[in-house]
Parts: sequence; structure tokens; C-alpha cells
Amino acid sequence: MTLSKITNWLAPERTVAQSLLLFVVRLYWGWQFFQTGKGKLAHLANVGEYFQSLGIPLPHAAATFTGLMECAGGILLLLGLVSRLTAIPLTLILVVAYCTASAEAVKNIFSNPEQFFAADPFLFLYAVILILAFGPGKFSIDWILRNKMAPGSDGNNGGGK
Repeated sequence: MTLSKITNWLAPERTVAQSLLLFVVRLYWGWQFFQTGKGKLAHLANVGEYFQSLGIPLPHAAATFTGLMECAGGILLLLGLVSRLTAIPLTLILVVAYCTASAEAVKNIFSNPEQFFAADPFLFLYAVILILAFGPGKFSIDWILRNKMAPGSDGNNGGGK
């Protein structure tokens, strides 16, 4: 077995199972982001007051931005369109959520990791970090566009990053 065969076996470019997992993550968490953002937009005054109680600057503007980004970001994740770019502001929103609403969990990440993992933002953050790190997978509009736009591509180059 050659070194290249070994490295391809140990770290394949993208498997169907990886793409399927990323697809499921995008569908589920995209929908969750959409629903959460829609809820924030439906109750902007309450969310703004809550953000104000957390000490977030410009709380009503932050509530509007967060609701819009979660709604739009959720739809984009569902579609697999500009997924990695979408994951960046969603990650930032979730880091702010952790540092404000779940500050105690962040402070105790090493002494009480269960508290960190149980905090509301954890699974949302985990999902967007997966998409940021690995991309949306083959079952996405991003993958289709990448393969259509690649020079000399026949649409079957096995990429998907």
C-alpha cells in the first residue's frame, strides 16, 4: 500500500457519510435558528429588554440584528448557501450569548464542564462550528455552485469543501 493510498484512507476528501451528517446538521439546526430568530423578531421589545438586562450595548438594535441573522442564517443553512460565511456571524452571536446569558458556565468551563455543555447556546454553537470547519457537504447549493463554477469542472470532481 502506498503512502498516498494510506493518507487517502485515513483522511478522505469527503465521504457520503460526512456529507449526510453535515446535511442533517444543517437541516435541523438551520430550522432551529430560523425558529429562534422568528421568535425574537415576534417579541422584539421583550428581547430588547432582556438584552438590556444582560448589559448588551444597543440592546434593541442587537435584538433586531440577532433575530434577523438567526432567521436569515437559518434559511441559508437549510439551503446550504454561503454556509461558511453564514456560520461566522452566527458563531459571534452565540459567543456573545455564552458570555452574557451563560457567563457562569463559561467561567467554570474547566471546573464544571457539564454546566458549559448544558447551557442553551452549546448545541447551536457546536452546529455552526461544524459547518464553519467542514463546510456544508455535498448535499448543498454551495457544493453545486462550487462544481459548476470551477474551471474545467465536469461537476464531478469529488470536492465538497
